[in-house]
Amino acid sequence: MKKIVQKDNKVLREIASEVPVDEITSEKIQNIIKDMHESLAGERDGVALAAPQIAVSLRIFVISPLAYNYEERDGAEKIDPKEISRERKLVFINPKIIWKSNDSKKMDEGCLSVRPWYGKVKRSSRATVEAYDENGKKFEMEGRGLVAQIFQHEIDHLEGILFIDKAKNLKEINLE
Repeated sequence: MKKIVQKDNKVLREIASEVPVDEITSEKIQNIIKDMHESLAGERDGVALAAPQIAVSLRIFVISPLAYNYEERDGAEKIDPKEISRERKLVFINPKIIWKSNDSKKMDEGCLSVRPWYGKVKRSSRATVEAYDENGKKFEMEGRGLVAQIFQHEIDHLEGILFIDKAKNLKEINLE
């Protein structure tokens, strides 16, 4: 499991490099994705992780399957986490936001690389991302609520932006 770097690490302020599409299925990229999933799984309060957070300056982020159960889905039943990877993407390579709703709200936000700070960040309540999955297949996906927030937060990481750059009412909260 790779250690999650904290806000003073320079890699978090870099614009991450795109992954060449023909390298997505390479052992190197697949190992990075595996490391990201393991690091995220080791954090009880994490819902997503960008590659720069494990000191890898590449345009990749992963989402925990559990995040999808907090997505606004118009009263739909919760999805069994074992079924989520069949229904929803968990790996986003070279992601781009191709659409954001005009309606936005201030949402509570934290970050595994900015411990133990939390604050309110204004984000679009819906967003659509275009990306490649871990097999090199291009896809589009719309997120609502928490998932839209994750898309925006993680893509900010890939641009060298931390949530504390945008947050209001920052508070220190120790969860231990």
